[in-house]
Amino acid sequence: MDKKTIWDLDRDNLDSYKNKSKLPLVVVLDNVRSLNNIGSIFRTSDAFMVECVMLCGISATPPSPEIHKTALGAEDSVDWLYFATTSECVDYLHAEGYTVICLEQVFGSVMLDDFKVEEGKKYAIIAGNEVDGVDPEIVNKCDAWIEIPQAGTKHSLNVSVSTGITLWHMFAQMK
Repeated sequence: MDKKTIWDLDRDNLDSYKNKSKLPLVVVLDNVRSLNNIGSIFRTSDAFMVECVMLCGISATPPSPEIHKTALGAEDSVDWLYFATTSECVDYLHAEGYTVICLEQVFGSVMLDDFKVEEGKKYAIIAGNEVDGVDPEIVNKCDAWIEIPQAGTKHSLNVSVSTGITLWHMFAQMK
């Protein structure tokens, strides 16, 4: 079996991608400190037609060589906004009619494989800091909570991995 070349994949150029309709889905990064994780989330957001990445607090913003290293240009194709605090971002999203979902292990969370997207709704997924997760104040401002089922010895996944898994689940239901 031959591998596909970049030309076989028939991908959009930057202009045509920017003009395409995106999913009613945004990603919020709550104080994510690793620029490599931020870049990876931009790249995954491009792949799954995310409307916008919202960078909050200490999360770095483009342009940045470290973000570009893993984003590979997705920081240019995916729209992004910066908020000084994640609380401001959540307030903005609620005012815009988004259902704000926290990606965190909390009592009352829904397992990702049980989460069903409702047609006509707009969603925001909040992913948290690599060490502390999503800030408890932000957890309490959310409308719903999603947890990724795990069976190993570790209690969590890397923020870019967990965001990617969640975006794939949402994309599969929304596309």
